[in-house]
Order: sequence, then C-alpha cells, then structure tokens
Amino acid sequence: MSEAVVVIPTYNEIENIERLIRNIFSLQRAFDILVVDDNSPDGTANAVKSLFKTYPDQLFILEREGKKGLGTAYIAGFKWALERKYDYIFEMDADFSHNPNDLIRLYNACAKEGYDLSIGSRYVKGVNVVNWPMSRVLLSWLASKYVRFITGMNIYDTTAGFVCYKRAVLEKIHLDKIQFIGYAFQIEMKFKAYLSKFKIVEVPVVFTDRTKGESKMSSGIISEAIFGVIKMKFKSLFSKYDI
Repeated sequence: MSEAVVVIPTYNEIENIERLIRNIFSLQRAFDILVVDDNSPDGTANAVKSLFKTYPDQLFILEREGKKGLGTAYIAGFKWALERKYDYIFEMDADFSHNPNDLIRLYNACAKEGYDLSIGSRYVKGVNVVNWPMSRVLLSWLASKYVRFITGMNIYDTTAGFVCYKRAVLEKIHLDKIQFIGYAFQIEMKFKAYLSKFKIVEVPVVFTDRTKGESKMSSGIISEAIFGVIKMKFKSLFSKYDI
C-alpha cells in the first residue's frame, strides 16, 4: 500500500477512466487510486474493475447506488482513505482536466515542503486554462475573486478540485458537517482548513478542459456556490461554526 491515495469521483467517464488510471500508475512515485462511481450507466465501474488484476492492492472502487453529488463522493472517499491510514489524500477529476504528472508536485508540497494542503491552482500565476470559452474562464475567475473577497482567504483558486490533503486536515474537519455537494464543496473544505490554521499553498498548474465525455456543470451548482459562500461566512462570524 502506498502512503498516498488519489480519490477520483466518476459518473459516465468510460472514455477517460482507464487511460487516467494507467497514466497515474506509470508515474515515478507510487499512488494508490480509489474510484468513487455513482452507478454510471455507461459501464465506468466495470472498466475500473477490469484493471484489478493488473493493479492488485493499488486500485480500488466504491460503488454508490445513484448520482449523489461531487461533495458526497469525495467525503465517502475521504472516510475510506482515513480508515486505511493513508498519509496523503488527493482529489482529482476523471476527465484529464488535471494533469496526472502534477500529482507529484502537489505531493512534494506537502511531504517535502511542509504544507498541510496543496492546491493545483489555475489562477495563482495568471490564468492557466486551456480549451474553455472566454465566458467560462471569466465566470470561474470572477467566482474565485468573489469567494476570496467574501471569505478573506488568501487563495486565488478557491474552487479548484485538484488538491492534496495531509490526513491531519481531514481528521480535523468534521466531514459529516460539510453542507455543500457541488463545486461549493471545494470552497467549504478550503475555508474550514483556513479557519483551522493549516498551512496552505497553491501550486501553479495548467487546467485543460475535457476532450471526451460531458461536463457536469449546471446552474444549480453555480448558484449553490454564489449564495452558499455568503451563508458560510456569516455563520463563521456570528454563530458557532462547526469545523
């Protein structure tokens, strides 16, 4: 068993998942992989399980009964990883928007440079996004500016989903108290780590939009992030806020 595990939520990622798994296992540093699949009708789970014999004791899957949201998938994965004593626990998308090679850079930031949380950041050095229309780049960049302003966090890419946590961070955060299930989940996790005084660093990465499969972005996810941030900040100021 590696000391690090990459948690990858999936829903209809049959076109990407096998190639991504092989890419991660080809890296010079050893990572285990946990796929959390929400009953993908396209057979994503079966594609993962077909690789079990190739990668015994390195590749794992959690199969859930339905599509329950990104945040709950990660929380299920985090709990699974904490039970198995991993020291470094990663979030990563299944669609190759995150470069597998950058896993090593995020790992080094925590394991060698002493940070508790490292973020693969699109915006810490300019705007590093490929294949997005300008309207979506602007929306994402402004959303991060907005969250930074409301929360006071010194983080440029507050909605980033490419993250390495030391296990102490996930042990400190009360995972059952996380309220958001969409992209606001990413903000809430960072905010709670920030309030807990963990050392956070942004590692510049290039984000490349998916070329295969379909995006899971929706207007509901966006509105959750916009209004949820205000509610989250308000609670942290004027009432007891569960970390």
